[in-house]
Parts: sequence; structure tokens; C-alpha cells
Amino acid sequence: MAKLFISDDWWTAPAEGEGGRLILVTGRRAMNNVIATGLYRYRVEVTWSYTEDDKGLPQYADSKVMEEVTDALNECFNRDPVAVMTGIYTGDGQRNWVFYTRSLHIFQRKFNEVMAPFPALPLQFEAEEDPDWQEYREMCQCEVSDGED
Repeated sequence: MAKLFISDDWWTAPAEGEGGRLILVTGRRAMNNVIATGLYRYRVEVTWSYTEDDKGLPQYADSKVMEEVTDALNECFNRDPVAVMTGIYTGDGQRNWVFYTRSLHIFQRKFNEVMAPFPALPLQFEAEEDPDWQEYREMCQCEVSDGED
């Protein structure tokens, strides 16, 4: 069986949060082949509430750890694609990573393995079935076209 191709092409665009504050939305492009497998039925959202600056963005130290965590999670799931990170929302005092996974149990185990070297972080988890990738499709509407289409 051929290995599933998972795009590493990302975009970032500004959006407005519920309170009118800036949210930076980063999304992964070209997920149609992953969606078409029908295997990634569960959406997991991991939220880190942080101490924000005057614009609602993380302090430098937190942003560095967030970048390291993001890289470590992507590396893990690129190696073993039980899950795929599809979106990152940052702003208004929160970083939110969005994943689609085949198995909540295996996702949890892999996530904990990745997080072991990091300090304890104030993370909250939500998971639900989203076989049609509704959240991903909504997020993609935030992408700003570069006009080259």
C-alpha cells in the first residue's frame, strides 16, 4: 500500500475573533486526498490559554514554546500519520491546534509522547466526530487569495 501524501503547504491569514480582536489563522492546503480516505473521522482541538500582550498575542517565551510544540507534533504525525494537523489559530489569548485523527486513543498516546520533554502546559482538549471535515472547510474560507489563480 502506498503511503498517503499529506501536504506540507500552509497559508496564514488574519481573522477577527468573537470580541473583534485579531486571530491569526494558519491552515494546511490540499487535504482533499486525506479527506477522501474517510479514515480521519475525529477532530481534536487542543487549546492553550496564554498570557497575552496588548494585541492578544502570546509573549515571546510562550510563542517560542508554541513553535517548538507545533514542529514536534508535525514531525511525529508526519512519521506516523495517525493524525494530521490541519489548522492553528493564535490570538485573543489562545493558541488552538486542530487535528483530524483516525483514533482518539492512539492520538492521545502519541500526543503525550511528544509533549513529554516539554514543561507542563495549560492545555484543554475537545474531540468530536467530524467525518465531513466541516471545521476544516470553514477554516479554508479564511484563506486570502494571492490573485494568481
